[in-house]
Amino acid sequence: MIRLVDLKKSYAAVNALNGVSAQVKPGSITGIVGPNGCGKTTLIKCILGLVVPDQGQIFVDGVEVHSRGWRHRENLGYMPQNPEFPGNLRVNELLEMMADIRGVAPQSRSELIDRFEVQPFLDRPFGTLSGGTKQKVAVVSALMFNPKIIILDEPTVGLDPVSARRFKDLIKARAASGAAVLLVSHILSEMDQLVDNMVFMLEGRVEFSGAASDLRKLSEEGLSIESAVIQFLERREQALPSSRKPLSGEVRS
Repeated sequence: MIRLVDLKKSYAAVNALNGVSAQVKPGSITGIVGPNGCGKTTLIKCILGLVVPDQGQIFVDGVEVHSRGWRHRENLGYMPQNPEFPGNLRVNELLEMMADIRGVAPQSRSELIDRFEVQPFLDRPFGTLSGGTKQKVAVVSALMFNPKIIILDEPTVGLDPVSARRFKDLIKARAASGAAVLLVSHILSEMDQLVDNMVFMLEGRVEFSGAASDLRKLSEEGLSIESAVIQFLERREQALPSSRKPLSGEVRS
């Protein structure tokens, strides 16, 4: 379980996180949505230990992460939107290197390689792969150790429809087996398919945190996360003075 308590982080005059509190429970998938610049990336970096918050605490399995030197990452799998691994390493060398760094044998590497048809690319340098194949390698690297905590940042971008469906089924199965999954995506229809709980962020703050079914009820139709989020943002934009309204294209759905 991940529990975030009153996280704050500023960059110069920009408040990237302004009192964010939320939790990701075992056995469930929690989605984070919000327009560009709302603080999602900074939040992920804080959990990973790449950014230290100015204020607040992060607990994993009841232990504050700073107190154990970020060792929570031993049970964490992270899949970035754009995987960046050394381009000269062959895929099999990359996966072996990750196993050596972890110091444990990957429990499901072969299964994932077969599921996402990575076998033909194992002897190819990572830098020569297509974007979709790089994403498949990122799936294997993030999940082959069967982590208890899974953080996914736009995970299906670049995946073909068949691989995307296999990935979604896999994530559902991992959550059903007890993993705590945190999913960040701009594909709101994907959120409707996957998540149990939602965190909706805006300007560094949490505007909504709770069951996905409760967020759906905020829309006029009460049918989808997508309609609820879009209607919220439209109502907010209409309420802003013209000088403070976001430029066209700043809000992605």
